[in-house]
Amino acid sequence: MMARQGGVVSLLLLAVLLLGACLPAPAAAGVLLSTLPKALAVTASPKPGQVLHAGVDKVTVTWSLNTNEPAGADAAYKNVKVNLCYAPVSQKDRGWRKSNDDLSKDKACQFKVTQQAYAAGAPGSFEYTVARDIPSGSYYVRAYALDSSGTQVAYGQTGAAAAFDVAGITGIHASIKVAAGVFSAFSVVALAFFFVVENRKKNK
Repeated sequence: MMARQGGVVSLLLLAVLLLGACLPAPAAAGVLLSTLPKALAVTASPKPGQVLHAGVDKVTVTWSLNTNEPAGADAAYKNVKVNLCYAPVSQKDRGWRKSNDDLSKDKACQFKVTQQAYAAGAPGSFEYTVARDIPSGSYYVRAYALDSSGTQVAYGQTGAAAAFDVAGITGIHASIKVAAGVFSAFSVVALAFFFVVENRKKNK
């Protein structure tokens, strides 16, 4: 009896071990924004509250090492990555836009502006045409300094106080709107015409 119980326990332990081996490992946490030095000075050309039109207007972004950083602080910076980020007002009640301190889970800075080599000791800039697929909303700009492995090691941003607005493309082309208007007007005229014809027939 004892031998049978011992065998059952052994089988249960083996099953638990096998199950544990089959389960995926927990996802590693990403870099935390709160742990990164705010070492980059970032500017964007739009004025706070200015409205830009997707697919039309341009944003000039500049970045450089903060003047209060010691010389050589950017020695490990290999690339800079710039993103558009939803401002807090455009994150409200929208879980799919929420910011997260864990950058691997952050949903606020979804839209890539550019990624390019970082020039140590020299400012960088990029002129970005607002992409046609950028939704309507309020945005600010954030730049990450990346090391040779592509990991974020510093950042800078314009911040919510400098947020500008984007008017997204609705997906309905202007010519379609015109055609719809013409068709609607024609329908009204045709309806009135048939109404008059029917009344004349009744009065005969």
